[in-house]
Amino acid sequence: MKRFNTYQKNGFTLAAACGLIGITYGVFADTAGLSLLQASALSILTFTGASQFTAVSVIDGGGNPAAAVSSALLLSARNALYGPVVTKSLNNGKLKKAVAAHFVIDETIAIASAQETNKDSRDSFWFTGICLFVFWNIGTILGVLLGGILENPGSWGLDAAFPAAFVALIIPHVLTREGKITALVAGIVTLVSIPLTPVGMPILLASAAILPGLLAQQKKKRTL
Repeated sequence: MKRFNTYQKNGFTLAAACGLIGITYGVFADTAGLSLLQASALSILTFTGASQFTAVSVIDGGGNPAAAVSSALLLSARNALYGPVVTKSLNNGKLKKAVAAHFVIDETIAIASAQETNKDSRDSFWFTGICLFVFWNIGTILGVLLGGILENPGSWGLDAAFPAAFVALIIPHVLTREGKITALVAGIVTLVSIPLTPVGMPILLASAAILPGLLAQQKKKRTL
């Protein structure tokens, strides 16, 4: 019961923080000329913040919808690497897994993969995913409606919510040996690729750092 309460607390706190990021996204969407319906459609159907910010940035910069979609898809491709992390802990059934795919994002995987049992991993995945979906979409609506007031999210400190949320995601994982290996490799890849690749590509390349982390984890299991 104690562990269950812990992941509920962590998942809810993370979802609330992402709700603030959702407000920031809503503001940016409003300034880029998107309507409430368009901004909400992106949050409901896409539901991955980094890709949504990328798409809105391209549109705001004068890019066409095709360029916006292409950039967003490129950035969201990293989510495909997350599937194997939780697929074993999810219940069988094509419908459930199809629905679960919509919630496979950085935050849900971080919370789920930190659990010790398949049951806790599954429960925390769904709890965090549903809370995030609700808070993110509420934040989007508030951001669009308040766009005229919050024209500069940085002046309200909302821009700090995004990096703060990711710091919270990283902490439980870098305490382990495999987490340290993944973080180190990701940092090196990012530093090397930033001056050599387009915007957004370093994040995608750094996600490959999960592979040496998984190898270290498998080696650890074999020695136990």
